Amino acid sequence: MAKAKVNNVLFVTTEAEPFASTGGMGEVCASLPRALNKTKKTEARVMMPLYEDVANRYKSAMTFVCNITVGLGWRNQYCGLYRMEHENVVYYFVDNEYYFKRRDIYGYYDDAERFAFFSRAALELIPYLDFKPEILQSNDHLTALVPIYYALDYKTRDGYKHIKNVFTVHNINYQGMYPLIIAGDVFGISEEQLPVIEFNGAINLVKGAIVSCDKITTMSPQYAREIRLPEFSGGLDGILIENRSKIVGILNGIDVDEFNPAVSDSLFVNYDADSISNKKENKLALQRMLSLPEDADVPLVCVIAHMVPYKGYDLLRKSINKVSPDGNILDTNMQLIILGHGDADIEDYFMHIQKMYDRRVRALITYNRDLAKKVLAAADMCLLPARTEPCGLTQMYACRFGAVPIVRATGGLIDSITDCGKGDVGNGFVFEEYDSDVMDKAITRAVSMYYYHKDEWLALVKRAMKCDFSWGKAALEYNVLYRVLAA
Repeated sequence: MAKAKVNNVLFVTTEAEPFASTGGMGEVCASLPRALNKTKKTEARVMMPLYEDVANRYKSAMTFVCNITVGLGWRNQYCGLYRMEHENVVYYFVDNEYYFKRRDIYGYYDDAERFAFFSRAALELIPYLDFKPEILQSNDHLTALVPIYYALDYKTRDGYKHIKNVFTVHNINYQGMYPLIIAGDVFGISEEQLPVIEFNGAINLVKGAIVSCDKITTMSPQYAREIRLPEFSGGLDGILIENRSKIVGILNGIDVDEFNPAVSDSLFVNYDADSISNKKENKLALQRMLSLPEDADVPLVCVIAHMVPYKGYDLLRKSINKVSPDGNILDTNMQLIILGHGDADIEDYFMHIQKMYDRRVRALITYNRDLAKKVLAAADMCLLPARTEPCGLTQMYACRFGAVPIVRATGGLIDSITDCGKGDVGNGFVFEEYDSDVMDKAITRAVSMYYYHKDEWLALVKRAMKCDFSWGKAALEYNVLYRVLAA
């Protein structure tokens, strides 16, 4: 019997856990390759920059492979390649100290040039790998140049023919837009090649990747549909409709081993679906840590999200600012913990609200995974009122920790959370309209069930905790996609 063909896939990404990550993309680009390799139907490897902040314990485990010169516009730059294996995944690290020996991953005036170099280097290094990729999977606007450069400069070269390109959209709102005048100098794209990346009189790298790649994947099926609508597309709905046959939505998974309340070292007390009573001990311990009134019975609601407008902070702000005979949601008997950072205006507002409601609210203007796990283990509910959400991982983590999600019906939120009705079905509370009154009604429903329908609440928490959000199903769907592409 012939051995089943294994598809070779190289993920090209600017971040991956645990080496360097700012959020969901870094988690996906570590967890998905690991899950794919477990299926034995795909060999997935990862290529990323060798940043200064990559921990020394990882750097010391790397093996030097080679160094080459990479041309970009008028420049010719040193490029080193290192290799290491971590958790059954081979990682390749692209070294250039001028571009990557910096304190942070992003936020520099020359980010466009830095990641254009990385994208070009990823392609130039393919002949030097101990691995022949059949599929390149690039991620978001900072590696959108991979399918663009491949289509413009590499697809007819010996050793590169027949490689397919998958472009993964983690968030369509980040499109890599720049003035046309820098196309040649920064990106090394000639005037004749400009139509590929030009959109509305400017460079748009995501537009270029959409028209250049073979397949487009999103992190949820609903988001794959939403990005073709004007209100969600960031202006690219026409291009996406023209290329709709390329779009595939596959729901994200999470690392269920790391986010496991039964064994997590981050928690004050471990628990599982059969020992939910221990969850209250985490609530009391976190209340004590944050100097909130210690009350195991008061409903504790958390919001864990990057502080940017589309995450729904404006709805929460409107709810808190309401003036009515019944007061606002913070005048009810609940506690609210907000964890995240981002826009200064949003940060300042919730710090102000913490001062106003010192016995009800804590605004934690930071983010780290350890603290997020503590908050989820303590919380009874997790509010996610996003206007748009490509997938979202927090609602899956919340289910895992028994913090019942309250979500708006968008993107991956509606693909992963089903409304519980009167408490006998589903794994959370879902509201449709992007409206603060509608959100408040969903919160009130949740608090009411928590207080007055204890049996239904306990059953709901257990159902949420037993949801399977592992990467297994997603990995099988990617295997099908790769098999079709590589055929």
